[in-house]
Amino acid sequence: MNDDLTELAPEPVPAPVPAPRSRARRIVLAAVPVVLVLAAVAGAATYTKITVDRADRTAGTSLWQKPVNTGGKDPAGDFARGRFSTALSKLLLPVPKDYRLGPDMGELGNDSELSGRAAAAEMKAGGRGLAGKQRRELEKRIDKLHIQGLAARSYAAEANDLVINTQLVRMKDRKAVRDMYRFQTGLFGALDVFRDGPEITGHTKNARCFRAPEDKSELDSLYCVAYDGEVLLSFSASGTEPFDTSGIALLVMDQLDHIKSPGEYV
Repeated sequence: MNDDLTELAPEPVPAPVPAPRSRARRIVLAAVPVVLVLAAVAGAATYTKITVDRADRTAGTSLWQKPVNTGGKDPAGDFARGRFSTALSKLLLPVPKDYRLGPDMGELGNDSELSGRAAAAEMKAGGRGLAGKQRRELEKRIDKLHIQGLAARSYAAEANDLVINTQLVRMKDRKAVRDMYRFQTGLFGALDVFRDGPEITGHTKNARCFRAPEDKSELDSLYCVAYDGEVLLSFSASGTEPFDTSGIALLVMDQLDHIKSPGEYV
């Protein structure tokens, strides 16, 4: 990992005093701008809480059903499944059974794509609130990534108990993708406020998940970072208890498998 990346991380706090949660949240927002982290997750959590309070919770639902292999057919069944008009948008998993397109992710909406320059600007926007020196360092790092595009999609469970946000960022340099993945996961791991998340079957070397701190709230959240070739995946899920981390991990696995074989998922 490059030394200049580490300059974005906060100065170590003498043990045994942990970093305050509010400070940890600022660190994540600043250093992991691609992940739909705290602001987006907070919005998803609010959406989930409001909708679940209005929902009929007596009907059972299936969190995830493995997509059907159609021998390479284009997965763009209809608009409700998501946009599949470009090479990058086709890598986003189509809206699965028992889901619909979710709430807007700020200015990105719930199903969108940005070009390289606009995608880089979106990532840089994650540095708002940083000190000038740190923000400039972050922007320099992003400029070195040679970002080609960003695609984002949100999903909401029909049961109104789970909201998922996904972003894919394509970079020209595969080494830059790996470096960003290692930096992000290293930073998440260094923040004591996060719990270990589930492993992603078949992707233990290129995917890691982190669970939000345990508290008295009815909501829970999971954040995952992964990569495949020239694509960096940022994934967040927010929902009510019981929070099915295994089912969410399966969704992450299918998204990564879909990146390899997008025509097989409908």
